[in-house]
Amino acid sequence: MTIHIPFNKPCIVGSELIYVGQAVAGGHASGDGPFTRRAQKLMEDRFGARRILLTTSCTAALEIAALLCDFGPGDEVILPSFTFVSTANAAVLRGATPVFVDIRPDTLNIDERLIEAAITPRTRAIFPIHYAGVACEMDAIMDIATRHGLLVVEDAAQGVFAKYKGQWLGTIGHMGCYSFHETKNFSCGEGGALVINDPKLEKRAEILREKGTNRSQFLRGQVDKYTWVDVGSSYVPSDMLAAFLVGQLENMEKITARRGEIDRLYTMLLAPLIELGLIQIAHVPLHCMPNYHMFYLLTAGLEERTALIAHLRAAGILAVFHYVPLHSSPFMKARNLPLADLPVTDDTSRRLLRLPMYFDLTDRDVAEVAAGVLGFYSERMVE
Repeated sequence: MTIHIPFNKPCIVGSELIYVGQAVAGGHASGDGPFTRRAQKLMEDRFGARRILLTTSCTAALEIAALLCDFGPGDEVILPSFTFVSTANAAVLRGATPVFVDIRPDTLNIDERLIEAAITPRTRAIFPIHYAGVACEMDAIMDIATRHGLLVVEDAAQGVFAKYKGQWLGTIGHMGCYSFHETKNFSCGEGGALVINDPKLEKRAEILREKGTNRSQFLRGQVDKYTWVDVGSSYVPSDMLAAFLVGQLENMEKITARRGEIDRLYTMLLAPLIELGLIQIAHVPLHCMPNYHMFYLLTAGLEERTALIAHLRAAGILAVFHYVPLHSSPFMKARNLPLADLPVTDDTSRRLLRLPMYFDLTDRDVAEVAAGVLGFYSERMVE
């Protein structure tokens, strides 16, 4: 069966292609050109952020953040296992050990009530992940970090344009990391950003991002030549990608509004299943403003989820599961560390299903997807 409703589809909502053409015609298609500066300033002004640096990916932003944390062998980093591998890799690449904490059953974010028990004398940082664009309990996390002298790096890959108690995600911890991958709300295909909230980290972040050189200072005329002064790598994206991103960022409200409409329509159409307790959907605390990054549902178990994915695929609809927990991965098992006891994480990973969610998804598409889900459960109830 041909898929006619994909899980994700990149969108053009404004002047993206015009800006890409301007980037090429302007003769500065490589990094840190006019559109890179424009995208950074747009986000700094909109989010009230001290400094934002575009990167080639959220993975790159996380790796810069890990370098700024000065991780080394023997250090530990607290994070959820229910996340993308980049969150843990950033620490592991510096020789640090990820220490996994279970997630909350309501928001699927790291359970802040379990963090303190995971802290040891070797703990250096906490990496909370804002799952599905719904904020972690950042007040509690920042309080724990302050009392124990730890850094907090928000993995806000899914959290751009979402809030916690009126604060933009990514601007609360010492650093924040954004993603502009094609599956995210605002995209340039591949891209990310590092949000620097601690002024002490700003100068070195520029150097790490520019291959360990002070080229950024050179471009501002602060030094007469640039040279190698620290470790680093090539984390600067093309200005053509930044140009496309500017077109997306200029339409954050429009994109978010449409995704919110899709979320509410799914919720309304699937209400009979929710009321019967056959599925669960995302929980958003009142003090959180979501960005409607994804619409997911929790089935009764793995067998049911697998059957539902197959049922939708047969109807030409692509729905997908999400993370395989990192603590159960071959990489972590090979390290011979004590097996983490994360019952909520394990249960969630077997039950969670993501439905199609993208800007160009029509109301008719949403109705067709919902009808597919309703039809699946109707058949099971008859059986």
